[in-house]
Amino acid sequence: MFALVTGTGRCGSTLVHELIARHPQTGFVTNVDDLGVQRTTRRQVDLWRRMPAAVTQKGRARFAPSEAYRVLGREVSPLVVDPAADLREDDLTPWLEERLRRFVRERDERIGLPVFLHKLTGWPRAGLLSAAFPDARFVHVVRDGRAVANSWLQMPWWKGHLGPQGWHFGPLPAELDELWSQHGRTQPVLAGLAWRMLVDAHDDAAAGLGDRWITVRHEDVLRDPRTELTRILQHFGLGWNDEFASGVDRYALHEERTQAYRDDLGGRHVAALEAVMAQQLTRHGYDLSSVAAGT
Repeated sequence: MFALVTGTGRCGSTLVHELIARHPQTGFVTNVDDLGVQRTTRRQVDLWRRMPAAVTQKGRARFAPSEAYRVLGREVSPLVVDPAADLREDDLTPWLEERLRRFVRERDERIGLPVFLHKLTGWPRAGLLSAAFPDARFVHVVRDGRAVANSWLQMPWWKGHLGPQGWHFGPLPAELDELWSQHGRTQPVLAGLAWRMLVDAHDDAAAGLGDRWITVRHEDVLRDPRTELTRILQHFGLGWNDEFASGVDRYALHEERTQAYRDDLGGRHVAALEAVMAQQLTRHGYDLSSVAAGT
């Protein structure tokens, strides 16, 4: 079965991807494969599962499950890597379907485990992927949009300072461009509008995929990992076991940074973010800020 973890980026999807990849019945693409050193093998997968969580830490030499954008660009198409809009069923040409299915099939056969687990962030691409893999199941990891916007602004790869013409997500719809103008065309609001646009795309995908799709909140994974990870495992046809529990125990799951955006951004920018994201925040169970309300 093809299983996808998806989210906006900076949403906790990497953590969820790595935690589920600790399950002994999952296979995945490694960054060794992504770098073109060696295609993923069962030996790589098994070796990673025996290693501590520190080997996956970003910002250093690492060995980890990968989104595999480099190898996807080489073996499938850059279209899948950084699309300017969401990819839907109508985008799946026979040529692209054959390359996608071959990419997964060749690795799945080398690994030989029941679930082929992958992660992509940004646009969900769920319409295209569900058409290519009719058995695919999806987990959307959502995180408080104020925290995501704050995190994006601190990333060296964030291109929002170039405006929508130079960033990662394609054109800003006219309605959102008008909202950005109303709020002074600030970077925090632009980041918030990106989150809103991507979350709406994920929610649209969810509506079309029924029980093949579940949504989990990053904050809930940190607060109650046993419950949320069990729900994800069951969605992928897997069960909690001792080996998986041992893998999960290697991670330090903390909630301390869930409200860091308040200090990092300040009340004025938090209020502006809430003004443009209120519907999406409340839809996913996030309370609006008393700080912002009093600003």
